[in-house]
Amino acid sequence: MECRVLSIQSHVVRGYVGNKSASFPLQVLGFEVDSINSVQFSNHTGYSHWKGQVLTADELHVLYEGIKLNNVHHYDYVLTGYTRDTSFLEMVVDIVQELKRANPNLVYVCDPVLGDHGSMYVPQNLYPVYKNKVVPVADIITPNQFEAELLTGKNISTEKDAVEVMDLLHAMGPDTVVITSSDLPSRLGDRFLVSLGSQRHVRPDGSRTTQRVRIEVPKVDAVFVGTGDLFAAMLLAWTHHYPNDLKTACEKTFSVMHHVIQRTISYAHGKKNTTKENQTYLINKINARGASLKMFVDAGNMEIV
Repeated sequence: MECRVLSIQSHVVRGYVGNKSASFPLQVLGFEVDSINSVQFSNHTGYSHWKGQVLTADELHVLYEGIKLNNVHHYDYVLTGYTRDTSFLEMVVDIVQELKRANPNLVYVCDPVLGDHGSMYVPQNLYPVYKNKVVPVADIITPNQFEAELLTGKNISTEKDAVEVMDLLHAMGPDTVVITSSDLPSRLGDRFLVSLGSQRHVRPDGSRTTQRVRIEVPKVDAVFVGTGDLFAAMLLAWTHHYPNDLKTACEKTFSVMHHVIQRTISYAHGKKNTTKENQTYLINKINARGASLKMFVDAGNMEIV
């Protein structure tokens, strides 16, 4: 059965971020992806210079109306990432709400791109829109530690703090929260990165449980862009296959991330296979049903009624 995603995020001519980082891996996993580019830039904004256009709310509305007029606005998922305009973001919320009215089972996956390492890299007026309008309609969110702290107003210094922050985010709306990266110390040493997740479930009798996962992944001594976009796309894919098993969904998502990053490093160091060999390798790793990277996940699945 066809599963269709509306992906609204950035596009760059050079490089792989936003839709260029998310669309192909989703297609490899069998999803149909309709893309709207929130911005069209020459390259990502980490370069010394960048040029391009920012899609306005009116332009987004025109595109969406065109889809509606042809009666092809039927989606199972909405995925959003980087944007720089508040009215655009508010229009995204309107579209998500309309699509949810048409399909109550639609899942909205939001990467609340605000900043990292203590500083914002989008205009500050986007913050209240994310907090008050976007996050409340999201089903799955993937903030980093800085974004999670910003959205909740609570600092994360311990794992207990992280759990409390995830519960605050649950209270705002999303049933699934994954803090993609944190500064928390790893039990395995300083060469590992800690990520945490939380997923609320409703039992048949109406009571609630919460599954928690703590994932420790090997650090890579390199800086990448587009990894957050790939992560959100892969979490969408694997929560689709494992909607009630966040542990497995996260294992598979991080496995894809690990293999893609390692392959990118090998390629950058000159270990270049042919284009065909690279494509085959990545497709196999993205599409692997069994995670080949060993993850350290707390399987206690803490339940809170």
